[in-house]
Amino acid sequence: MTVQIQKEEEPIRTILAAVDTGEYNADSSMDELEELAKTAGAVTVCKIIQKRPAIESATILGEGKLEELAESVKTLDAQLIVFDMELTSSQIRNIEKITGVRVIDHTMLILDIFATGAVTNEGKLQVELAQLRYRLPRLRGIGESMSRLGGGIGTRGPGETQLETDRRHINHRIEKLREELAALEKRRGESRRRRKKDNTLVAAIVGYTNAGKSTLLNSLTGAGVLAQDKLFATLDLTSRAIELPDGRSIILVDTVGLIRRLPHHLVEAFKSTLEEAANADIILHVCDISDPEAKEKSDTARQLLCELGCGEIPVINVLNKCDKLEENIPEDDTTVKISAKNGTGFERLLYLISENLPDKTITLTMLIPYDKTNLAAALHNNGKVLSEEYTDTGVKITAIIDKAELHKYEPYKTE
Repeated sequence: MTVQIQKEEEPIRTILAAVDTGEYNADSSMDELEELAKTAGAVTVCKIIQKRPAIESATILGEGKLEELAESVKTLDAQLIVFDMELTSSQIRNIEKITGVRVIDHTMLILDIFATGAVTNEGKLQVELAQLRYRLPRLRGIGESMSRLGGGIGTRGPGETQLETDRRHINHRIEKLREELAALEKRRGESRRRRKKDNTLVAAIVGYTNAGKSTLLNSLTGAGVLAQDKLFATLDLTSRAIELPDGRSIILVDTVGLIRRLPHHLVEAFKSTLEEAANADIILHVCDISDPEAKEKSDTARQLLCELGCGEIPVINVLNKCDKLEENIPEDDTTVKISAKNGTGFERLLYLISENLPDKTITLTMLIPYDKTNLAAALHNNGKVLSEEYTDTGVKITAIIDKAELHKYEPYKTE
């Protein structure tokens, strides 16, 4: 099944709708929904929030607010309504019947962005699986919506005809996708095991979406990863190696951005990329410190990291976009202020990574006799040689070695 991407000539005129029951900050959540809509190619022409103790089971909004929504559609010539929550197929049908335009929910919007943002084969498979798993119980409502009201945002990914085939076919496709992704995950697991065996150090760049993770990776390594002012600009795993001030090499891995109220099944869909954080030696938690909601978004990222089992991994708090900040925020042993765009603060960032990495290796200077040149050769193959000098009595080598190998070289230690 191929991913079908439709390009919109003009931004889709969109109304955002939500019910404020007091469970979370509805205004902030709507601002984030507007950014998501913008990323998907929509322009928000109106926001409607109704305060209620609970949602209306059939139509989400109350009767009066629903009439206001329908009137706004006509007045503003809106083409799409996006609700800041998950909707059932019957709710979609009921609201569309009253408003006369297509209705999608928060998750469908994110899935649409995923569908247009995935580049690698694995990313596309993950998106398709997430879309099919989400749409399967909603086939009737979504199928009618797509055939009656046309395509666009919320419909990209698996085509309409695939969604309207029988459930047995779709379930078969879901199983096929799971098998393909499992095979890819097995290969990734083998790569992780090789890295551990070779004592390769890994730093996972994580954080709230649009915090500047890809810009940081690009600035440090020249990786050329897509870095845009959009939510979820990076969906596919990218890794590059850099050298730290102490001579050790480390692989930086960019991961998919995190977001508040990201549905559990979407976390599951992109678990393979997020798992890189759980298997990293150190985590670089990037935060847009200029964002008024920086603390709340950082808390969200930390909570998701804990859910992924990253609680015991050292974390460096990378306060990005400090050039936009007027107030002075103190740094400490695990906190650094940077500007990924301007390249400031990188020297201290790399120093903190070196200082906080688990101490698996040691730098040693040795004088290895010429009759033990096999040990010198092993250093070149398994360690990292920093300097080498041939003397009258042997080869003087300074190298970074695994502590597990220390017993082989300690007898030749000179300093």
